[in-house]
Amino acid sequence: MKQTPKTVLQHYFGYDSFRPAQKEIIDAVLQKQDVLTLMPTGGGKSLCFQIPALLMEGVCVVVSPLISLMKDQVDGLLANGVRAAYLNSSLTTEEQDVVESKAIKGEIDLLYVSPERLVSQNFLYFLDRVHVCLFAIDEAHCISSWGHDFRPEYTQLAQIKDQYPNIPCIALTATADRLTRKDIISQLALRNPRIFITSFDRPNISLTVMPGKNKMRTIEHFAKERSGQSGIVYCLSRKSTEKTAEKLQKAGLRAIAYHAGIESEERNKRQHAFIHGHIDIVCATIAFGMGIDKSNVRWVIHYNTPKNIEGYYQEIGRAGRDGLPSQAVLFYSFSDIILLREIVEQSGQKDVQKAKLDRMQQYADAFTCRRRILLHYFNETLAKNCNNCDVCKNPPKVFDGTIIVQKALSALFRLKEYVGTNTLIDVLRGSTRQDIIAKGYHTIKTYGAGKDISPPDWQQYILQMLHLGFIDIAYEKGRTLYITPQGKQLLLKKQSISLVHVSDIAQKIKEREVAKQRTTIVRQEAVPLFEALRKLRKDIATEEQKPAYIIFHDATLKELAEAQPTSEEEMMQVSGIGHKKFEQYGALFLGKILEFTENTSANNNQFVTA
Repeated sequence: MKQTPKTVLQHYFGYDSFRPAQKEIIDAVLQKQDVLTLMPTGGGKSLCFQIPALLMEGVCVVVSPLISLMKDQVDGLLANGVRAAYLNSSLTTEEQDVVESKAIKGEIDLLYVSPERLVSQNFLYFLDRVHVCLFAIDEAHCISSWGHDFRPEYTQLAQIKDQYPNIPCIALTATADRLTRKDIISQLALRNPRIFITSFDRPNISLTVMPGKNKMRTIEHFAKERSGQSGIVYCLSRKSTEKTAEKLQKAGLRAIAYHAGIESEERNKRQHAFIHGHIDIVCATIAFGMGIDKSNVRWVIHYNTPKNIEGYYQEIGRAGRDGLPSQAVLFYSFSDIILLREIVEQSGQKDVQKAKLDRMQQYADAFTCRRRILLHYFNETLAKNCNNCDVCKNPPKVFDGTIIVQKALSALFRLKEYVGTNTLIDVLRGSTRQDIIAKGYHTIKTYGAGKDISPPDWQQYILQMLHLGFIDIAYEKGRTLYITPQGKQLLLKKQSISLVHVSDIAQKIKEREVAKQRTTIVRQEAVPLFEALRKLRKDIATEEQKPAYIIFHDATLKELAEAQPTSEEEMMQVSGIGHKKFEQYGALFLGKILEFTENTSANNNQFVTA
């Protein structure tokens, strides 16, 4: 029987259907087109090159930025029956020779390498002897200096198209704004690439921002309430990671620090301990987490304010990759902003990075649905509020701000757009500033139309318009404002727009605090079986020296606990169980489910006869 993307998905990965855009991306790759894919963390990016690799003749070379993750990525594929390998400095010369020999003989489908190795002369000589069918560049935003995690070694990847012009290339990232996307295409020299941007929405992650007071006490309380759950605390400095981990350890929690100052071997040990479930909490700088394939991280806390929304969104995306309820908490303080401004002053693309920090600060200060703000940043519109962030759960008072919004949009439109916020406000308030008059701005119809609103209040209303998606910022044009397609629609048709009263914002700031409730991921009646299956999985993982998620993800255990299958046929209907997984673990998990249901039935009968 001829293999298709669907049969490969079912046989190797145990899923019955594709997620949005996966099939279209896979088809484009199979047609040997260059592709740029933007898909949120946990959205199934890897399948977009893994499935073509199993259908195409030859080896797919995967560029992965962190050597420490390659083994886990490859182990996960091997557990699914996929012929995968990696080449990095952790292997002996003899082990590398074996991998290279297999690749040359066509006995490997996916070969993982670092960007530095890929562009080394020796490796390129080796590749000339391999039938390469596809290049996959993971974490592609690292190539762009516009992006949030620029890595100079990625810039050399442009050589790929020079050396192998006829081999398709797929670039993948979870977070890239408009400018970063353009830069990725240019830097990698992708040829007429198909661009796929799936929804950035992660509705299972609850979003909370709280003032940066009593942070340590709050984190300790938060983590204790979620004992046994995996979580990450992101800190701005190495010292903060050490101090935070130490305090959590003293509180009886299984926590470790992780940062670039720790020796490579020790870092790998700590990462291994977290992935394998020997440690619950990692207190880390942003050196931790890229590509971490741990699906059951239940919460992410930012001890300090991040420097841009792309980085923040990628970091919170490490929670809830299994689709189950998870939480993201951000501590926000102005002292963080001051420190970050100093850091940004020393960076490349200084003006752009300052503007991105401003957007991060505006997100933290906002009283609009936080998910709408995040999605708008990535040019996506959310039709209604999410009801899963602190603003939606405790909404501020609103008023009909339609006229205010229309005045601002009309003025921006008549100014031919691309003016700064202060200029727009001065026009709306009828300023007689010399440059306003010199440019003829005083002659437009909406000049002075908002003189009854103070400059600080206009600043707030324009910020709300930005968050609602009616206007955006053109970083490449001096951080000026322009009207979005959604804003242009509003100018053409009548639509009521709600704004938050500026007076209510001050009151709301006093009321904010973190949600106390524990995240529930399994129906109450299924919890005992879920925990029994987790214990079985942990025992198997310990015996086989594998991370628990390689056996089964939490989402698969949840479905097993709730569906309680009693046969191979029923168990194969559960997401995440393919043929290879059932062969290896099916009997053990079926046995545990049957044992549990028999014990439950016996206990119920005993209760009835008593």
